[in-house]
Amino acid sequence: MTRVLIIGASGQLGSELTIALGEVFGNKNIIASDISSPHANIAGFTFEKLDVMNAAQLKEVVEKHSITQIYHLAAILSAKGESNPQWAWNLNMTSLLNVLELAKEKKLDKIYWPSSIAVFGPNTPLDNTPQFCEKDPNTVYGISKLAGERWCEYYFDKYGVDVRSIRYPGLIGYKSLPGGGTTDYAVDIYHKALKGEKFTCFLKENTALPMMYMPDAIKATIDLMQAPAEQVKVRSSYNLSAISFTPKEMAASIQKQMPEFEIDYAPDFRQAIADSWPNTIDDSQARADWGWKHDFSLDAMTEDILKNLPPLLDKF
Repeated sequence: MTRVLIIGASGQLGSELTIALGEVFGNKNIIASDISSPHANIAGFTFEKLDVMNAAQLKEVVEKHSITQIYHLAAILSAKGESNPQWAWNLNMTSLLNVLELAKEKKLDKIYWPSSIAVFGPNTPLDNTPQFCEKDPNTVYGISKLAGERWCEYYFDKYGVDVRSIRYPGLIGYKSLPGGGTTDYAVDIYHKALKGEKFTCFLKENTALPMMYMPDAIKATIDLMQAPAEQVKVRSSYNLSAISFTPKEMAASIQKQMPEFEIDYAPDFRQAIADSWPNTIDDSQARADWGWKHDFSLDAMTEDILKNLPPLLDKF
């Protein structure tokens, strides 16, 4: 029987992935965990308060619930990480190594760990960034993700740990707030629009970045994890892409449905981070290996969020 532990289940990705995995394996087979309190969205799941930096506590939870798969989502993101680099590095690296060591020891079936487009850097090709290319990240988040990719491949090659990974672009969802990333504007903008407020973007209007709507990210994650092992040919992390757009293009998409919406721009330190990331991503390897295909365009995402977010606004 598959028994899944989700670490970081109260986060933006984790809270939605928990629900989706419950639909696949049954809620009773999903153990949600986080260092913080459980997100309201996952109230129906067994929850463990877990500090993944504590290897003994992690092992105890895995043994207690007979866990066979771990989705390790806990991390300090790009913008937040720059305010305390050593803390971000320590959490991102130690937590991953704790999970990989336990997977090796317990011979767990599968491990999922997310990487990011933050692994790329100023000397990476900006357009249609290939799966294999120069990576010179200049944030502690990107450095830790690149190191994590190497560790994942190492544990697969040396110990046979079936670890799988995706380099997420910016993730956009409406069910929870983001956690301190450089692409967070693309979530906050919808909140401001629906509240009738002018939005001030912390990036320049023509800053193109790869993005993805949360339902596509959830689908990609589950599709990769359910793919036969022989189809998973990249054991560092897969490039993944859906839509790329600028803040100006996103505002225009909102204005198609809310013509009164206003935006202005006040770039801050996150602009330099965004400038080091690609404009568009080549994810042909993921599409070839395990059949990845996205569903949502920018306008389809905007329509869906503006329809579904209003009843939830008071929660935030």
